[in-house]
Amino acid sequence: MWIQGCDYHPRFQQIAFVNTEGGECGGRRLEHREPAEQFYRGLQGQRVRVGMEASGHARWFERLLAELGFELWVGDPAKIRAAEPRKQKTDARDAALLLRLLDEGRFERIRIRVPTAEERDLRQLVLHRHRLVQLRTRVKNQLRAVALNEGLGPRPGLWSRKGQQQFRALELPPWSQRRRTDNLELLSELQQRTTPLDVAVEQEAQQRPEVVRLMSHPGVGPITALTFVLTIGEPTRFECSKQVASYLGLIPSEDSSGGKQRLGHISKQGSALLRGLLVEAAHSAARLEPELGRCYRRLAMRKNRSIAAVAVARKLAVRLWWMWKRGLTYAQFHASGSHAGSARSTTGEM
Repeated sequence: MWIQGCDYHPRFQQIAFVNTEGGECGGRRLEHREPAEQFYRGLQGQRVRVGMEASGHARWFERLLAELGFELWVGDPAKIRAAEPRKQKTDARDAALLLRLLDEGRFERIRIRVPTAEERDLRQLVLHRHRLVQLRTRVKNQLRAVALNEGLGPRPGLWSRKGQQQFRALELPPWSQRRRTDNLELLSELQQRTTPLDVAVEQEAQQRPEVVRLMSHPGVGPITALTFVLTIGEPTRFECSKQVASYLGLIPSEDSSGGKQRLGHISKQGSALLRGLLVEAAHSAARLEPELGRCYRRLAMRKNRSIAAVAVARKLAVRLWWMWKRGLTYAQFHASGSHAGSARSTTGEM
């Protein structure tokens, strides 16, 4: 059997390998993508186990190993690094460390749910739409800055028909006019590109009953609901709501020692996309849902509006998880008791 430690980088990988049957061992650097693919295809038909740290930009590598029938073990980078006491760090030493952990049976695999190919592709749809909307917002901000510099007030709104007529009729210096023209063209193109993506997201959301149920919560639309389902994967992965909040990075970081508790900002160790969407949805939910609205206003007065929005986002994530886990709409969830303790008691969970 071939056991191989792989220090993966976007452009290359450093490997250290050993053949437990023939005794061959060594290491080499494989450039991406053709040299690396040729190397692994040369091992086809043999038992191969590859260990690597969790990293991004490795989807093609995962598909290749699955196609060849090789084992891929993914480990926690922090735990792997903690196993090496020396301060020297090189790609070759990292690959050798991975190989040693695999050979000694000390390689701790991350227990993660691997999404299906369809789910990964849907994530690309949501992410692509989100990035285009961000670009559209930046272009709108550029146009709003031009309008403010020329003295256009808040009424009529810049994006209303009358506001657009006034804005386009302004006499501007040459480069200001160029800025206005280019941004208006960019805005029109981005709107044309995002519209079919919005339709596609709506269609995908309507095809999934669990997403439709989550959309029944005030302030939660198809984008947030679909991203929540695609990111969480299965509600049964988590035993309690605290694990959900931790997975999404909505819990405070902590540095406590010597009997003193020190809490910092949220950890931000989960999906940045879903966390941002939950915060955006929290503002809408606080306006539409009385209980979340009271929570937002109370924390906004005690702390500030940013902390209040994050707190509401955490409550919203917990609500969505319970609704999904118990198969309830918002009306059913609210009737059964909207707080987590009541939800646990009705299902008999401890």
